[in-house]
Amino acid sequence: MQGVARANDGLSGREKAYEFLKDTILADPEMQGRFISEQDIANQIGVSRTPIREALLLLAAEDLVQLVPKKGAYVAPLSSRQITELMELRGVVERYAAERTMGEGTVPLRKMQELIEQQRWLVEDPRQFIDVDRQFHALLVAATGNELLTKTYEGLRARQVRAGVVALYRAHGRQQAVIDEHNAIVAALESGDVGAATAAITAHLDTTLKVLLNG
Repeated sequence: MQGVARANDGLSGREKAYEFLKDTILADPEMQGRFISEQDIANQIGVSRTPIREALLLLAAEDLVQLVPKKGAYVAPLSSRQITELMELRGVVERYAAERTMGEGTVPLRKMQELIEQQRWLVEDPRQFIDVDRQFHALLVAATGNELLTKTYEGLRARQVRAGVVALYRAHGRQQAVIDEHNAIVAALESGDVGAATAAITAHLDTTLKVLLNG
């Protein structure tokens, strides 16, 4: 965990705790349905319990944890409704991003292809694999040049990572399927066929949704 601390040296205690909880603890499938130990987190990242509590208040405001009196912060598993709504919102944003960037000639094809290659090396590391997965989709959204849209999409990050990691654990071989689906999206974007690109995005998200709901 020293690497985590060094990487976050410029952050306040609350910011460090918030980032660690959001990107590491909430993304751990084993933490779903469990309470977070403030002292364990404090020990792991080298801060007192006060910034941990402050970070948990922020996460509770985002509905990412539930604060239970006398028990602490509970990581509730994503409900079917939350998962469905997440995928619906992602679909709306990502399909729009495909249409916008294709129309303006700003599709970041090379960078998206590079991220797919990174994923090939991360099939045995679900957490890192899904982080690159998130970057792949966020890159297309950011290429629209719409800062408010990009910020809104970034706000889905923790839920995306949580859902993505769970999907990998529920479906054997899901990593390779994701790579294939990403390749299909890039091929469609490169072809200039907007209908094919939006259909490829929809198929990718629908498959993930089915894995999450039926797993």
